[in-house]
Amino acid sequence: MQNWFTCKVKYQKEDEHGRVKNVTETYLADALSFTEAEAKIYDEIGQRVMGEFQVTSIAKSKIVDVFEYTGGDVFYQAKISYMVGDADSGKEKKVTNLMIVHANDIQTAWERIHESLNNMLVTFVVPEIKESLILEVFHHTKSGEEKIPDHLTPVAALETEEEEEEVAAAETDEDEDEQDV
Repeated sequence: MQNWFTCKVKYQKEDEHGRVKNVTETYLADALSFTEAEAKIYDEIGQRVMGEFQVTSIAKSKIVDVFEYTGGDVFYQAKISYMVGDADSGKEKKVTNLMIVHANDIQTAWERIHESLNNMLVTFVVPEIKESLILEVFHHTKSGEEKIPDHLTPVAALETEEEEEEVAAAETDEDEDEQDV
């Protein structure tokens, strides 16, 4: 189970007019504890912000799931509601969860939430979608697990590409042999 923490970071940032102003930005971190969330934020933000910054607050978030898509500019917060039956009393109970989704606009966020939750066995409704203050999501990494930088390709992916090229070359050779006959 993921534990999401909302972390606020304050630092000085230069705006488009060259003026330096104080900004507070919100990030979401998947961590096992407040301490790990703080360490993750210091590690990630320390690589991006030149100069001093301060983590001003860390709070346990009520977000239960994050749906990240490429091509999204903003994280939208969606409230999802559905009914479940209580086995003991036999009554139905309303469950409400918060989720965030990466999208360019509210319509796309609504579509992506439905796409991501299409395998739910219960009928759900989305009573609210609003723009979230979250700028970026930092996922949990196991200790000893290294994060691969964006400009590098994992060896396993390269090996798969080489195998696909070999298969394609073998098929091309077979086609040429058949044409010769």
